[in-house]
Amino acid sequence: VGIKPNGHEEVIDYCIAPSENVEVWTEMLQNMRSQGLKQVELFLSDGVVGMKTALAKTYPKAHFQRCLVHVMRNICNKVRVDDRETIMNDFKQIHKQPNKTAAVQTLHAFYDKWNKAYNHVIRNLKDIEPDLLVFYNYPKQIRPSIYSTNVIESFNNVVKRKAKPKAEFPSEQSLDTFIGIQAMSYNDRYFDRIHKGFGQVQDTLESYFE
Repeated sequence: VGIKPNGHEEVIDYCIAPSENVEVWTEMLQNMRSQGLKQVELFLSDGVVGMKTALAKTYPKAHFQRCLVHVMRNICNKVRVDDRETIMNDFKQIHKQPNKTAAVQTLHAFYDKWNKAYNHVIRNLKDIEPDLLVFYNYPKQIRPSIYSTNVIESFNNVVKRKAKPKAEFPSEQSLDTFIGIQAMSYNDRYFDRIHKGFGQVQDTLESYFE
């Protein structure tokens, strides 16, 4: 799912695959490029296997942001129940800062506070730190839309909800047709809508593209 510089949102592509790996993502990204998607400024995803490697091959100039909501879920799964609310409140402060410098300071303070109790969690965060705060490089009006994968989760939820009444799909082709219909319907619904904040900074966003 993509958002254009003018703020219009659309499902760009989808695929049916048995698993997530670098080959699947590379094929999908190459397909998107062959269909005319020549330049991407920012990719946003969870920690899917192989995505960054595939991006380096297909859109080497694109920036990459790790979904902070998925990062928070991963942290929750690795800490004691009694600590979850406090550690989540601390982590949420990272994406509420006025600028990147303050966000880096907040993130490092988070490391210092929780490293003794959850060294493995902090070590994993440090490994992906370059992908955590990329959204601060963009105008503040759109930052709430580009630090999580809520946009694509919205489409995924539509597909899941529509598919729920169906016991099963008789073939992969029928599933492919079903998802295609949902994608076209989704695009029709959002055709004229401008995603929150994007209308205010359209000129700035368009300047990023050749």
